[in-house]
Amino acid sequence: MMKALRTPVSGCPWDLEQDFVSIAPYTIEEAYEVADAITRGDMTDLREELGDLLLQPIYHAQLAKEQSLFDIHDIIHDITAKMISRHPHVFGDAQAQTAEDVNAIWDERKKAENKAKDKSNESALDGVTIGLPALLRAQKLQKKAAKVGFEWPDTTHVYTKIVEEIDEFKEAERSGNPANMEEEIGDLLLNIVNLARMNGVNAEEALRKANIKFENRFKGLESDIKSKNKNINDASLDEMMQGWHNQKSKERK
Repeated sequence: MMKALRTPVSGCPWDLEQDFVSIAPYTIEEAYEVADAITRGDMTDLREELGDLLLQPIYHAQLAKEQSLFDIHDIIHDITAKMISRHPHVFGDAQAQTAEDVNAIWDERKKAENKAKDKSNESALDGVTIGLPALLRAQKLQKKAAKVGFEWPDTTHVYTKIVEEIDEFKEAERSGNPANMEEEIGDLLLNIVNLARMNGVNAEEALRKANIKFENRFKGLESDIKSKNKNINDASLDEMMQGWHNQKSKERK
């Protein structure tokens, strides 16, 4: 099917114009739509979104095949070989009783692979894709740094840093310098992510769920205001805040 879409003359004009760069945003978008269906618990949507996501590696593989780089079979072969290599406790004689044991084996095998590729001089932070969402990338970078010992002994130090960063932002806010405010907000977020990571919380997932909660509450207060024959634009802040608290009360019930 993908080959037919990409066949000159008889194929799809839109598909024929695409390349790796133009398709990449769709690949990212489809992954998020899969995550959204899982969060909503909608298995019908999940089935559909997984199909849309599956199309993406097939699309990229067809583009690569046309350039004699690799094809879908190469992709499947490589990932299968990698997973077998990194799971010697399943496909070999190694032992792993806990998830921590598995992580240790995974890291050991990955280091061996990098050494074989002559990557011994790489940074401990290498391998974290720059195109990841910022919160997720921050957490992955911090995790890699922690593996080589760059880590606070406990979260007490992180709380101290968060307070320091808030104070520094206040100072930047008083100065009215947008660049300074942006920098200090970035530092604050980085420390918030660190607090999440050290407590085993996925910062990206936490914010995604918080966004959903905010959206649901706000739509709920909009509905409450409309039920009073009033437009949201005409409502006072006090009325909106009351509606917000009403939504929180409904959630608790």
